[in-house]
Amino acid sequence: MAHLFLVKDIAFQAGLSTATVDRVLNGRPGVRRQTEMRVKAAIAELEKQQAGAMGSGRMLAIDIVMETPQRFSDAVRAAFEAEMATFLPGVFRCRFHFAEVMKPAELVQLLDRIRLRGTHGIVLKAPDVAEVAAAVARADAAGIPVVTLVTDLPNSARIAYAGADNRAAGETAAYLIGEFLGVSGGKVLVTLSSGRFRGEEEREIGFRRVIRAGYPEIGITEISEGHGTDAATGTLAAAALAADPAINAVYSIGGGNRAVLAAFDAAKRPVRVFVAHDLDADNRALLAARRIGFVLHHDLRTDARSAFRAIMSRATALPRAVTPSLSSVEIVTPYNMPAAD
Repeated sequence: MAHLFLVKDIAFQAGLSTATVDRVLNGRPGVRRQTEMRVKAAIAELEKQQAGAMGSGRMLAIDIVMETPQRFSDAVRAAFEAEMATFLPGVFRCRFHFAEVMKPAELVQLLDRIRLRGTHGIVLKAPDVAEVAAAVARADAAGIPVVTLVTDLPNSARIAYAGADNRAAGETAAYLIGEFLGVSGGKVLVTLSSGRFRGEEEREIGFRRVIRAGYPEIGITEISEGHGTDAATGTLAAAALAADPAINAVYSIGGGNRAVLAAFDAAKRPVRVFVAHDLDADNRALLAARRIGFVLHHDLRTDARSAFRAIMSRATALPRAVTPSLSSVEIVTPYNMPAAD
């Protein structure tokens, strides 16, 4: 595969190891087609960035760090890669650091490593814990702006938050479920990936407030710490169903929706209404199949654009920092699902 770039630069752009990139470039066996396409796309993106850099003379390399299930990280990657092109010739290069589960110490170690290596900015989805906030403070002190994505760290030195109003999203979910169940009531299974994420906590607070105020006949059962993975979330959901025969609805804050539905199927229990978040590939399929009723969606490309602009305002020393506006929450049904990017 012909190219003009260093292997480490292609690996940086593709989010792959240099060894993997080397195997692709030299046509060695054992490489998946998807990996080969990522390398080709990275080279094409580097070519576009090189052309833009020749005109602008400035390139901003940023790091996207997320603890999140792969189905969501795939959607985030697609959104950031799509938005990068709109900023040419003001060039961004993104390196992605994704893991489904990270201990706080591992996340802090990664943030410190990025700080020491150097970057023009960090976009971060992380739990709201003291050690992560301290790592953000070290990055800010080193002149590296940090923008939080989807879930905020309001008591940290981050320069901006890019995402939706999570409390309003939770209130919207409560309204949909409350109106659907009506006076017949029931109990809602609320699933969180982890209680450590501020965004999920805000959704839950909004949900409980509206249910308590407007639909007191509806109960709530919460499960947490499944980290959005199917295996752990499914186990927690099955245990909750076995313990409470009144559960007949789901508000999925943290994902793992296929596993939650499988738990209901295994228990031979109906789901009267299911509200989820984010139009990832799983939720698109479940919505199209009528297995879930509503998806609360916000445009990740809008979030990516907000993050880019906030970092650019710091990097170019604008007199007034850009404050991103919150992205709007859209109620998506099988009948108004937007096309996939």
